[in-house]
Amino acid sequence: MTNGIVIGRFMPLQTGHIAMIRTARALVDHLTVIVCWQKGDAISGAQRLQWLLEMFPSIRIVGIEAPSPHDVAGSSEGIKKLRDEIQDLHRATIHRLIASDRRQSALAIALGTMFTLVDPEHQAVPVTSAAVRADPLGHWRFVPTAVRPTYAHTICLHGPESTGKTTLAPQLARHFDTLFVPEYGRTYCEQYGLSLQMDDLIAIGRTHAAMTRALLRQCNQRLVLDTDPLMSAVWADMLFGRRDPWFDAFQDTADLYLLLDIDMPWVDDGTRFFGDEERRRRFFDLSRAELDRRGLNYRIIGGPPEARFERAIEAIAEVGL
Repeated sequence: MTNGIVIGRFMPLQTGHIAMIRTARALVDHLTVIVCWQKGDAISGAQRLQWLLEMFPSIRIVGIEAPSPHDVAGSSEGIKKLRDEIQDLHRATIHRLIASDRRQSALAIALGTMFTLVDPEHQAVPVTSAAVRADPLGHWRFVPTAVRPTYAHTICLHGPESTGKTTLAPQLARHFDTLFVPEYGRTYCEQYGLSLQMDDLIAIGRTHAAMTRALLRQCNQRLVLDTDPLMSAVWADMLFGRRDPWFDAFQDTADLYLLLDIDMPWVDDGTRFFGDEERRRRFFDLSRAELDRRGLNYRIIGGPPEARFERAIEAIAEVGL
């Protein structure tokens, strides 16, 4: 039975790492991937461990607070300390060290193990972690699904009913060649009816948040949201004059909110509640107050329905998303 290790910072994990780890797994019977981190790293060790655990649930993934082989390259004392850390962590004999960095050969010698070098010139996967860190959106095709939520931009449509959110969301998704999260509240009401209680709004908010987390792993640089739990919270304010603490505890807010104005006709589609001018204005004011209270980045999108798409694109460009 052969044991192998792959060791590095994985900051961030990218598809070159994925290919190397899969290659390494095929070369040995048991593989251990070791994540090195130090205090002050731009990406926490815990985050990097989580990425690897998600991508490789059947491989042993461990972490050490120590300089990586890259950090100690050229330092015999540093190599010896890292060797000792690894041997404390991996008591069984290590038969192979698999890496894409030639500088890890010194660590293999110190461990007394075979060194297997995989794609050192990054020809198979032409990317480095440094390049992804510097421009994740520009290197999006090399960002694995587990890592995408860290770098994807979220754009959320916010505001009262009958303001064009359902029309605008797929338009924006098509424009950016990405995905959008449809309004789950509409689906819920069509399935269960309009006699909503607080528990229904929590179920809507939770499901919408779960859909968002799932689609962030599949989106193309940006993810468009047709509302989010903040909107469900405002619905609670409108319907009941209070909200469950779950809504205020929600922290996975979007990078940009597009607050759609009520300066367009209200249309009753069978799932809407507040069509009179007074309650519609109150709904808009509560929607805006929620964004202000949290200090979130938002832009108001108004005007005729046919102009809202272009105004939304301009607002997104204005904030650099």
